[in-house]
Amino acid sequence: MTNHPANDQLHASSFMQGHNADYLEQMYARYAKDPVSVDAQWATFFAEMGDSDNDVVAQAAGPSWARSDWPPTPLDDLTSAFTGEYPTAAEAHDSGQKIAAKASEIGAPVTEEQIKRAVLDGLRALMLIRAYRIRGHLAADLDPLGMRQEDDRPELDPSRYGFTASDMDRPIFLDNVLGLQFASMREIQEIVRRTYCGTFALQYMHISDPEQSAWLKERIEGYGKEIIFTREGRKAILNKLVEAEGFEKFLHVKYMGTKRFGLDGGESLIPAMEQIIKRGGALGVKDIIIGMPHRGRLSVLANVMAKPYRAIFNEFQGGSSKPEDVDGSGDVKYHLGASSDREFNGNSVHLSLTANPSHLEAVNPVVLGKARAKQDQKNDAERTTVMPILLHGDAAFAGQGVVAEGFGLSGLKGHKTGGTMHIVVNNQIGFTTAPHFSAARLPYPTDNALMVEAPIFPRQWR
Repeated sequence: MTNHPANDQLHASSFMQGHNADYLEQMYARYAKDPVSVDAQWATFFAEMGDSDNDVVAQAAGPSWARSDWPPTPLDDLTSAFTGEYPTAAEAHDSGQKIAAKASEIGAPVTEEQIKRAVLDGLRALMLIRAYRIRGHLAADLDPLGMRQEDDRPELDPSRYGFTASDMDRPIFLDNVLGLQFASMREIQEIVRRTYCGTFALQYMHISDPEQSAWLKERIEGYGKEIIFTREGRKAILNKLVEAEGFEKFLHVKYMGTKRFGLDGGESLIPAMEQIIKRGGALGVKDIIIGMPHRGRLSVLANVMAKPYRAIFNEFQGGSSKPEDVDGSGDVKYHLGASSDREFNGNSVHLSLTANPSHLEAVNPVVLGKARAKQDQKNDAERTTVMPILLHGDAAFAGQGVVAEGFGLSGLKGHKTGGTMHIVVNNQIGFTTAPHFSAARLPYPTDNALMVEAPIFPRQWR
């Protein structure tokens, strides 16, 4: 047979491959410090290398510019939930000390075993609460049409964390998590399900700023955090809903067959807009610039912008709401804009609804640019007196590139407006395509807002 000495040499040294490099360097460094610390065969091998001992040790130690604190390791809730690195031993020790101190305050003797059990219960309860904060929205009641396939959520099941039916009423030390010192697993599950799995949900655990996420968490978690309206407030909301629904019904009867892109099913948009304007005015907002699609535009013009009904009905009959000596756009009624002044509790807010073409989301940069220009005109460096609001359909928000472009530019110095409120009316149809044909293929049409770490408030609009 033909002799292949090169192959024999390769076979003899094949262990010296890249994935073994760190191991070999460390063993070589041990040999350089103490030749008898490695096997005799390795000692012979390293002796034949002929390298300086100092060079070998320095090579194994890594580069001189290496840092022990880089790359940084995030310690936020979201990272911990994904990596499984839940509370550390030090945190568990602190919990044990707090439990012992609480028992001492009330004069109740506790054993080490009882403290260990209490600490374990507390850590498991925190893991369940974290799971609801991150994944609870996926179990929320947001699908009135029953179109979405419900998946099992084992991460939201207490049994996943070691709790059995007999453990549901045992008090657990929470140390003010959920605003409670002690609570049973039954109470904990009731609170987190009511907070994150009702007809209103919240996505905020993707926010990297702990102060922002803590601000949201503080306002929604625990007993007594639900929004409770006064009798007058409930009547005001009902009144706006009746106005919105009555307007749509009248148009359907009076102008049957006329294209109008009604707000049917999304009438709660109207009281929501009213509250935004009212609350914004109380916080110092002077101007609100609005951009929106066709759907619901006539109802917003009538019930939010206070455009006279006679002007809207005149446009349905082919007339114009503008005087003859004013050059109007001549556009169809569901492209038209408007402006008005609204006053709530003595605070006047100027509203401007921007006209838009049939390419609906093209109005987004117009609204953002107009808001930025007004802020500059007012020398509003804090960007708190002018607020842009953009309304979207679900399919357009998920599928139109200009939406993502607006998000991408929102943090740049020359483009930022201090924040934009986006309202997405999800009728689960998409108008031009069924949801299962959507390009996004994400749980919600709003998931592209995650790119700017925006808090998202999914809600079922009944």
